Amino acid sequence: MLADPDGRILHIRHLALQRWLLPGGHLETEDESLLAAAQRELTEETGIPTAVVTPAGHLPIHIDAHPIPANPAKDEAEHQHFDFRFLFRTSADVVELQAEEVTAAAWRDADTIADEVLRDRVLHALR
Repeated sequence: MLADPDGRILHIRHLALQRWLLPGGHLETEDESLLAAAQRELTEETGIPTAVVTPAGHLPIHIDAHPIPANPAKDEAEHQHFDFRFLFRTSADVVELQAEEVTAAAWRDADTIADEVLRDRVLHALR
């Protein structure tokens, strides 16, 4: 997830799920670490270059598992998705959305994150 200087968190509108989510995605074979994968996905989905994004730490601030519905367009069966959520900071704004997966982006106050545990960890990390 990405925080701006005001502590707002970037949310993206996911095309396939039609839901507002935090940027993220799947681990790729070329990723050297979970942190590197998170930063790559952030750049892919928002166009914000890695050079203007700083990790808030090297460990995830939250780990979550949740079901993902089948996606026939990607030939993906229903599956469990494990999110290792890292916090990044930037003063940059969204450059170009990944049109095949993302339809919109919005900066929202961290206290609007629905998951209570995640919200508390983000608010703590932003202090």
